[in-house]
Amino acid sequence: MRTTPVVIFVALLALVSVLGVVASRWRRGDLGAIDEWGLAGRRFGTLMSWFLIGGDLYTAYTFVAVPALVFAAGAMGFFAVPYTVVAFALGFLVLPRLWRVAREHGHVTVADYIEQRFNSRPLALAIALTGLLATLPYIALQLVGIQVTLGALGFPTHGWTGELPLFVAFGVLAVYTWSSGLRAPAMIAIVKDLLIYATIIGALIVIPPQLGGFAHLFAALPPAKLLLKAPDATSLNGYSSYATLALGSALALLLYPHSMTATLSASSEGAIRRNMALLPAWSLLLAFVALLGVMALAAGVGSMPEFAGQFRQYGPNFAVFALFLHYFPSWFVGVAFAAIGIGALVPAAIMSIAAANLFTRNVWRPFLAHRCTAAREARVAKQASLFVKFGALGFVLFMPAQFAIQLQLLGGVWITQTLPAVVLGLFVPAVRARSLMAGWVIGLGTGTWMVAQSGFRSAIYTIHLGALEMPVYVAVMALLANFSVVLLSSAILTKSQEKGVEGDLQS
Repeated sequence: MRTTPVVIFVALLALVSVLGVVASRWRRGDLGAIDEWGLAGRRFGTLMSWFLIGGDLYTAYTFVAVPALVFAAGAMGFFAVPYTVVAFALGFLVLPRLWRVAREHGHVTVADYIEQRFNSRPLALAIALTGLLATLPYIALQLVGIQVTLGALGFPTHGWTGELPLFVAFGVLAVYTWSSGLRAPAMIAIVKDLLIYATIIGALIVIPPQLGGFAHLFAALPPAKLLLKAPDATSLNGYSSYATLALGSALALLLYPHSMTATLSASSEGAIRRNMALLPAWSLLLAFVALLGVMALAAGVGSMPEFAGQFRQYGPNFAVFALFLHYFPSWFVGVAFAAIGIGALVPAAIMSIAAANLFTRNVWRPFLAHRCTAAREARVAKQASLFVKFGALGFVLFMPAQFAIQLQLLGGVWITQTLPAVVLGLFVPAVRARSLMAGWVIGLGTGTWMVAQSGFRSAIYTIHLGALEMPVYVAVMALLANFSVVLLSSAILTKSQEKGVEGDLQS
């Protein structure tokens, strides 16, 4: 047990827990209404939305997995940097219009918008269930991030003793989510984001000089990890994987229910536009986060004997923790690990709220209690948020972490299939619900089948074009199939309608 880091970690965790509970009194509203509990009354301005969306999208697993991927695979791990830049550009075009429609009609979830826009409850249910399926393993991965952090602090990680700190973190998350709704993660996001920035800036100042500077740092990397594999006459291996991972991840990022929830909580279209312009500051930070993987490689933390046991248990996910433990004093280690731990609680809270909103508004109310009161709707949402957390905790306790990771990759493939309904609904008046439903079915089926070909071990699928091999991210291929079906079926339905109208006129 590392005493000083543990004390600092626990103190900061206690601070944000108090903030989460106190947040119920911040910008007071009727938390017995789902619009107030789940969207904080749509009153977050530019600055608050920047902290909330940044805290929402940049999770603990991001700050663990991105440098871990760089540590294990090299340059391929940097695909996370361009995809966020692309995502915010797309968000600038789409999200303000979606916010305006949602505000006008009182929508709490994107599935509310789908039902109103297309007058199709089955399509709205499909969008809602897709969001729920994609969110559950995502929450589980935040708890995995906490688990690795606790292990790095020296807590036991096996048996009930090892699971007890995870239950405590889960209990803290449940209490402040229930009592304060979206206000809690919004307030905590300020502390979390400042801690993350302080940690990364500290790493950039302290570690590179000890490794001989940035030039020596990159010179120490194996050539195979320094650059993507160049294409040749038979394969586009590195380039096609990198490009499609960046594109597919960009298309998925803002479609997740927690992203939509953070967006719909903004106070105006202008606040969203300003946020999409300012959020690339997080992309710059993400580049530095990925650079931690390069530092870990150059430092050779994987071969340090004092970390041998942790690397056997956690694999590359321990690279960042080993780096901080080796180069920083114990007090800064406590701050850095608290930043990662709190960085798990903030998005996990938003994700559970978003999933609860989807379940309550688009599954429970329309099919089981369509005449319920607003107070009962909010109460069921709170209860659903607890069940979502229990489900995520079950992933961590009873399934290998790798299984949750694989499901999260599949979740990215699935959530991307909601893009045609959301985007075409906003910009193409003639698109039809039946076409979108057909495209959704084909997209999900195609994507799931492609991932299944690897035994759910990878979201990359290799296409063979003659003698040329082209590995691509499955989400992109499935989305192409989805769009193709939507466009083809729309054309057929339009033609049939025209013929029907022509026949009626002749009659």
